[in-house]
Amino acid sequence: MLFRVSHVTDYHYTAPVAEAYLELRLKPLNRRDQAIKRHTLTLEPTVTPSDYEDYFGNQVSVISLPFRHSRLVIESEAVVSTTRLPLPEQSLELSVQESRQILSSTLPFSFDYLQPTEMVKIGRDATQWAKRYLRGNAIVRQGLEELNRNIHQTFEYEAGSTKFSTDVGFVWKARKGVCQDFAHVMLSVLRTAGLPARYVCGYIETSPPPAAGNGSRTLVGSVATHAWVEVLVPGQTWVALDPTNNCWCGEQHIAVSFGRDATDAAPVRGTFKGAGSQSMKVKVRVRRLKTSPPATGVA
Repeated sequence: MLFRVSHVTDYHYTAPVAEAYLELRLKPLNRRDQAIKRHTLTLEPTVTPSDYEDYFGNQVSVISLPFRHSRLVIESEAVVSTTRLPLPEQSLELSVQESRQILSSTLPFSFDYLQPTEMVKIGRDATQWAKRYLRGNAIVRQGLEELNRNIHQTFEYEAGSTKFSTDVGFVWKARKGVCQDFAHVMLSVLRTAGLPARYVCGYIETSPPPAAGNGSRTLVGSVATHAWVEVLVPGQTWVALDPTNNCWCGEQHIAVSFGRDATDAAPVRGTFKGAGSQSMKVKVRVRRLKTSPPATGVA
């Protein structure tokens, strides 16, 4: 599939700010299942970003505005080709215990994705769910699908019910949240079970054309960016699941950034100096294009 993605972030300040500094993770990555055909970043006021690759392999643009301004508009537009890769069936048919043993050799690479963070804490609920769905003799595929499905069924999707900084403990108790919260819950269970897992921030197509066919369905969670989880399985392969929509991720998902949690993968992060406050509006649009050449991304 071929998509045009438009992501606009509009900051308004109640009083002119003296300066602002931000990190942007807005450029989708070239991978085996997606290829970036074009990407543009437009800033108002106009400044020149500095680019680098962060610790997790994300493409980051750093912008500095060392002057007074009352508004900041960040517009990212990309054309992305996606394809669905077959799942690594042999790896998914192993038991959780076998997978843990094999993956122990990857610790220098996977260590960060096994650790709790401030946003993904390990607690009683995560431990109970890990024992229920990802016990040692459970088959990996079955365990992942059951965990994904039960998060989808147990937690209510309610826009505005949580904030970016909401603790995962609150989500476990309230049994509601948004895609970020569902991803954090899933990460807490996976890491408790000893399976390396990372947070993914990206985009999804929510309104496939009526005549699209090929199994496309309407997905939940496109108000801004979307979040899901990738799990490392033997063979050094990441498999992606979307607990918000109870599905394996496919052609309708476009990955942009990764990390241990939402903080690492945040699309826009920064600070400003000023006496007033700020408000932010975000508008995301993912539109399928008619022509869909095969993806040519790199691993």
